[in-house]
Amino acid sequence: MFALEFPPINAILRWQDIFPTFNKIALIAVVSALIVIVFYALANRANPMLAPTGVRNIAESSVEFIEDGIIMQTMGASGLKWTPYLLSLFVFIFLVNIPGVIPVIQMPATARIAIPLALSLFVWVTYIGVGIKHQGAGYFGHLLWPPGVPTLLKPLVGLIEFVSTILVTPFSLTVRLFANMLAGHILLVTFGLLTEALLFAKTNQPFLGLMSVLPFIMLVFLTAFEVLVAVLQAYIFTILAAVYINNSMASHDEH
Repeated sequence: MFALEFPPINAILRWQDIFPTFNKIALIAVVSALIVIVFYALANRANPMLAPTGVRNIAESSVEFIEDGIIMQTMGASGLKWTPYLLSLFVFIFLVNIPGVIPVIQMPATARIAIPLALSLFVWVTYIGVGIKHQGAGYFGHLLWPPGVPTLLKPLVGLIEFVSTILVTPFSLTVRLFANMLAGHILLVTFGLLTEALLFAKTNQPFLGLMSVLPFIMLVFLTAFEVLVAVLQAYIFTILAAVYINNSMASHDEH
């Protein structure tokens, strides 16, 4: 008789600690950060007077992508000074997303909420800090009460803006990244287990082995799709960070 046993959700999300308080999720994050640092350090050592090749060529292409595809679209030329910040954010998020499709590892670090939450709080502190740097404490007044709000509506508008900007924004950034990567991980696990169960089913029905081709095809498709999702989620997170930072700077410019 054929039976498919799906492991407990905790079993596919929680990795055993390598040593106390440090598991594979933390290892993925540390390795990803080191890759970003080492890669761009190596690219920076290349002779800028020569035509870019190898590591420097890839690095320059990534810089152009961030500048043309994100900064110029959301912040304009004044936002080019944010290139290192946004580039690091994009590449790091991609690197912690992509292990979800790498054999053996098969786990995006962003499928655990801690890393998306930390990244969201990092962005939150950044754009709030930009507003305070440009406007001082007056930034919060503009943030809570946009120009032209009638006096009688200020308490309600202030409450709405406080909740949406101060509370909801980092929460939405966190959930968007976390939920998408978690959903993709669970789908890959599901079709992987289904393929294995059908292929090695101990029954007298050989057609079950042949049917394993169907979930396997779906598994291959989802794996390719998750590569796209890894890039897309990194892009969405980074472009939203650029929008929030630009809004803080735009508020200053309006004054």
